[in-house]
Amino acid sequence: MGDVAMTVPVVRALIKQHPNLKITVLSKPFLKPLFNDVENVTFYAAEVNGKHKGFFGIYKLYKELKLLNIDAVADLHNVLRSKILRTFFKLSNTKVAFINKGRVEKKALTATKNKIFKQLKTTHERYADVFRNLGFSLNIANPTFPEKIKLTPEIIKITGEKTTTWIGIAPFAQYASKMYPIDLMEQVISEISKQENMKILLFGGGQKEVEILESIATKYPNTINIAGKIKLDQELILISNLDKMLSMDSGNAHFAAMLGINTFTVWGITHPFTGFAPFNQPFENAILPDLKKYPNIPCSIYGNKVCEGYEDVMRSILPLEIVKKIIQ
Repeated sequence: MGDVAMTVPVVRALIKQHPNLKITVLSKPFLKPLFNDVENVTFYAAEVNGKHKGFFGIYKLYKELKLLNIDAVADLHNVLRSKILRTFFKLSNTKVAFINKGRVEKKALTATKNKIFKQLKTTHERYADVFRNLGFSLNIANPTFPEKIKLTPEIIKITGEKTTTWIGIAPFAQYASKMYPIDLMEQVISEISKQENMKILLFGGGQKEVEILESIATKYPNTINIAGKIKLDQELILISNLDKMLSMDSGNAHFAAMLGINTFTVWGITHPFTGFAPFNQPFENAILPDLKKYPNIPCSIYGNKVCEGYEDVMRSILPLEIVKKIIQ
């Protein structure tokens, strides 16, 4: 989800700078709400577990897309499925470009020996390069963001009217290595909840996360669990009304950033230098472990591989350090 959300500000900039373009975004059906506010974009659902599954399913998808008279294909994913699809287009003389993921420099950045520790090209710029390679000039600096979307009655029923500063907190991530320990996060929530002018909204997904967040929300004032109560389209409306978002290196950070929300991220064994920091956020918004104590960070790009002895890197970040960032 995060990777797709990262494409949104790039596509938005492309449309603004080339207003005659018509874009068809191809992705999984549940991600359609991410593009609801983007002009000149049509969403096409890839049913990868249904009629578009496997080689012949991809060919069927290609035949469907050919009917749209597509002039060029931008492969922002560059995985086996998208490689097959773009090859069909290339064989029919459609212009094709694909993302360079920078695997060599990422390997050097995550190495434990002879590490080359430097900021890599951001994923947003890598996406922009794909469109540039198709012949479109594109500048993603100085972006514009959509206006806050009016809260729906369904959301207000859960949150109440907005009369204070709203802080979103999304404490979960795909891998445990990217998740701030929940006992420490609860200390963060406890401190922020004491602020009279702040309301905390907890975000998550999945039954286990819902149960944890519901339990936390009942303990502290000015704290509401959102997880499990609204769908993605409503969640994005709510996020657009936040004042700040505190997230892990995960999808919610990118949801908030694509909507222009001040986004703070907590990092474990991954690092902003990998290029996956939320869009248009200052480096100071990244809350990092003690890199002197854990010099091999980043030792993973996605957080799926943990260096030996680095299981508790998140615990080197004090809850008060996070609290100060949020309430300042």
